[in-house]
Formats: sequence, structure tokens, C-alpha cells
Amino acid sequence: MKLIRFGAPGQEKPGVVLDGKRYDTSSITRDYDETFFGTDGIAQLKAALDKNPSLPEVAENIRWAAPQARPSKIICIGLNYADHAKESNMALPAEPIVFFKSTSALVGPNDDLVIPKNSTKTDWEVELAVIIGKKASYIEEKDAADYIAGYALHNDYSERAFQLERGGQWVKGKSCDTFAPLGPWIATADEIKDVNNLRLWLSVNGKTYQDGTTANLIFNVNFLVSYLSQFMTLLPGDIISTGTPAGVGLGQKPEPVYIKAGDVMELGIDGLGTSKQVAKAYQP
Repeated sequence: MKLIRFGAPGQEKPGVVLDGKRYDTSSITRDYDETFFGTDGIAQLKAALDKNPSLPEVAENIRWAAPQARPSKIICIGLNYADHAKESNMALPAEPIVFFKSTSALVGPNDDLVIPKNSTKTDWEVELAVIIGKKASYIEEKDAADYIAGYALHNDYSERAFQLERGGQWVKGKSCDTFAPLGPWIATADEIKDVNNLRLWLSVNGKTYQDGTTANLIFNVNFLVSYLSQFMTLLPGDIISTGTPAGVGLGQKPEPVYIKAGDVMELGIDGLGTSKQVAKAYQP
């Protein structure tokens, strides 16, 4: 099942994609938030859909919203592909590098990217996002799959000067408004047969910069869920962004390439759809 949300910012409703069309499920389910995932909402929604209710179709011109509402946290994993660590001139991590991304950065998959005020080095990162399905604390890797609700496409935008040249932690370069376009949908876990063997790619203005596979993750999905649960309680609806393969702007040779107003980023992951963001200059 593919979970979506749609509608203008602040007026989003839940829905699903069935046979390539979007349908409004707000009459049979609550929004896709912590309570939904934490109360077996996916199973309840499936049961309701099996009864074949008459659901209104969502018009094509209606905005795709982020498919997850108000997660308690967005947890990111840095340098989780060996080729990306190499292009960043950083050592392979012995343990996962963990940082947070502000939930206020979350936007729809095709919303504009706003280049932050005073930005000089805004960059792209296609990533696989994991959506937690139930409360997880001190779980073992062998049990981790039971705690995953589904997966989504995420562009982990970064401002490299804020991230790497301003001191402190990476969160400053990761949390600007519009820096976390998610979706178009959350594919429930049963839809993805092998999450550790998915192609992910990203292009800028039609030129492919990233073309990788989750088979090259240093720390795989189940390990990451278990690992993070040793340090914090993962709540239903939490997002884990699992890292990016080589091909980011920072790593381009002979000179880095950074996003400028008018640039168009397109990206996708097998089974998780595609998204497209157009870069806009910051306007106060």
C-alpha cells in the first residue's frame, strides 16, 4: 500500500495510491501521524479498503504533500556509503554517524527548494527514508523489521558552509526550511521486497549526478533501527534517513557544484517513486 497526503500547506489530508490514482481516505482514517502508526493504523486502513468503500479521487492538480505528518524527529545517518565518504575526504565510520534534521524542514516531494539566506553552498543528497511503525527501545537487529512501517524517498538538502565551516554540529546545515522534501508516498514495508537492493538516483538540470544502490550501505536498515534504539526511543512515525551515495555537489571535480536559483533537481528510488524540486532564491 502507498500512503500519501495531499492538499495545500496546513490543509493536508491522508490518502492512498491505488492503480496509479490518488484517493482521499480522510473519511476512513486519521492523518498519518504518530497516533496513526502507533495504533496499528496501517492494518486498520487495509481492512477498511478491503470493504471497498467509495473513495473520492484526488484531482491531478492537487499538491502532493509530505506523506508523514508531524514526526517527532528526523534522524539522519552521515557517510553511510563508502563512495560518498571517499568523495567527502572523510574516513569510513566505525559506527553510524548520527545527526538530526529539524522537522520544520519537512515539505512535499515537489515543493520548491528555497535556497537559504546567506547560502553559498546548498547541495543535494538522495536518500532512502525509513518510517518507524511502533515504539522501539533497545531492540535487537533480528527484530528490527517488525518496527518498520514503510519507506520513502527523501532529498536530504544540505548547506555545506553552514554544516562544515561554521563550527558545532551538522544540524545547522541540514535544517533550513524546505530542506526535507519527502515522498511522493510511503510504501508500506510489505511492498519492498529487498530494501537493501534498491537503485537510487538524482539529476540536476537533466544531468545525472547520483546513481547508486542501497546494496552499498555501510550500515543496513535493520542494523540502523536497532542501533538507534540503543540511544533513544524511536516513536511511531519517526523518520530515519539512511545516507546518500556518491555524486553530491561537494564532491564534484575539479570544482564543487552547488545549487543556484532555477536549478531543477529530480530524484527517485525503486518502488518509492520520483520527486522534483525547483530552486528558488530566498525572499524575506
